[in-house]
Amino acid sequence: MTKPKKDSPKEENLAQLEQQVADLTNALQRERADAINMRRRHEEDLAGLRVRVKANVVRELLPAIDNLERALNHTPKELEDNPYVKGVEAVVKQFAKSLSDIGVKRIETVGQPFDPRYHEAVSVEEGEGSQEIVSEELQSGYKIDEEVIRHAMVRVKT
Repeated sequence: MTKPKKDSPKEENLAQLEQQVADLTNALQRERADAINMRRRHEEDLAGLRVRVKANVVRELLPAIDNLERALNHTPKELEDNPYVKGVEAVVKQFAKSLSDIGVKRIETVGQPFDPRYHEAVSVEEGEGSQEIVSEELQSGYKIDEEVIRHAMVRVKT
């Protein structure tokens, strides 16, 4: 019988080196994938932080905007063309444009189906319908994308 031929030391060394290269290549690929995933998570976290910061700033401004709108809604008829009232209207429009520019949207209310994700019902009136519909907006609601900054306070009619 013949003895099985043993690999020469050079062939064994070559096989070991090839295995090391394969192991290092796999490790490098894993590290690259981890780095890409970490970068992606960081970017997502940063985007979420930006939205939260915007939402917090808007929450602080909403009472002032609400008060300006209330003042305009109670303007006597004889003062509607007054330059002061026109100036307040311009400020309210400027607020609305600034909010829109940073991605804040007013939640649609009157005539829309009641949606507890966006609306807070203050009262419910019986009607002839089978679906709950928003009949009146008592306070505006706002959102950035699908994140609600403030729910709209509404009256609902069924």
